[in-house]
Amino acid sequence: MHTDPISDLLTRLRNAVKAQKQTVTVDHSKMKEHILEVMKSKKFIEDVKIEEEGSRKILTIKLSEKYPELHVKRVSKPGQRIYVKTDELKQIKSGLGITIISTPKGVMSNLEARKAHLGGELLCEVY
Repeated sequence: MHTDPISDLLTRLRNAVKAQKQTVTVDHSKMKEHILEVMKSKKFIEDVKIEEEGSRKILTIKLSEKYPELHVKRVSKPGQRIYVKTDELKQIKSGLGITIISTPKGVMSNLEARKAHLGGELLCEVY
């Protein structure tokens, strides 16, 4: 059992990029699925597929060749949750990166959250 499944997802992504793998598989959860959909919409990964393996679901992630070095950093952790307001959302790497935020309207990037005037839990940074 993982104490922090989001951190496990990000670590698997980091390790796969360093090992120059094309695909990564992780256990399915709705939160992981939404985080990966945000990363896919911003072109940090190519594709995400949900596959059934017996009675459980697995997420298969196809990594993008556009980012040979993908940096993902977990910000809010189970021991210390980090919440931000709309005006506290900052650019990452001069707009080249994104932060992924869990808001009351769902998981979204910092750019979408600023447009919607929403704050929430700061999950991770991707650049």
